[in-house]
Amino acid sequence: MVLRIDIETANCWTDREVLEQWHKLFNGDEITQKFVKGDVVEAHEVLRLKHFIATYRSRLCDISWFMRCLNEPIARQANQEDNCTGRFWEGRFKSQALLDEAAVLACMAYVDLNPIRAKMADTPELSDHTSIQLRIRAALKGEQPNNLLPFIGNERKHQPKGIAFSLQDYLELVDDTGRIIRNDKRGAISSNSAKLLSRLNIPQENWLKLTTEFGKLFHGPVGTLQELTRYCEHLEKRRRHFASCCQHLKAG
Repeated sequence: MVLRIDIETANCWTDREVLEQWHKLFNGDEITQKFVKGDVVEAHEVLRLKHFIATYRSRLCDISWFMRCLNEPIARQANQEDNCTGRFWEGRFKSQALLDEAAVLACMAYVDLNPIRAKMADTPELSDHTSIQLRIRAALKGEQPNNLLPFIGNERKHQPKGIAFSLQDYLELVDDTGRIIRNDKRGAISSNSAKLLSRLNIPQENWLKLTTEFGKLFHGPVGTLQELTRYCEHLEKRRRHFASCCQHLKAG
């Protein structure tokens, strides 16, 4: 999955909105339920209420909590179907920071092309349970799916939140790449897709490697060396681990 953490939106929620969002997932506490219903919260309970709100606000934009909310019901359902108990998942999930446009595009295409690589589908539009299928179906109506981050075109001032590429360019690039993977025809990237890769400074041969081996190539943050340096400085890390992996995201 490719996820975008929207901390700005979470920070702009009112206290009531935070609790309403949290109560969609969990029952919360007696005090939080009381506050949402509009009942009176006693003075001695206010500090405890504020603590809950701050905790829930943080968890609602935390990938670990997202994965917990996703994994636990799947594990319970699987155990019920198999009439057994115990752990369903082999280990803890792995998350990687995507530091720039090239990393986002490569990872999205890698995920969207999973069924093609696994020979479970011949084309992206036939790939069930994928975002690319939803995007294609919506695009045929001149729309974009409401539950996915939209493509907004090239970067510009005062742009809305979204992916800074043309939806048509992305769909064409994924289709071109899927055909190459399925038919093993190297160099079948269209001129339009080639222009997009050129803009991102990604050679075609690197692109094919990225979209077939992304999970093997990267084990940490993904981006250009420049973005990796900024990321490490932000986290106050002295060494740029995984720098060699990031060489795949640039020409030369």
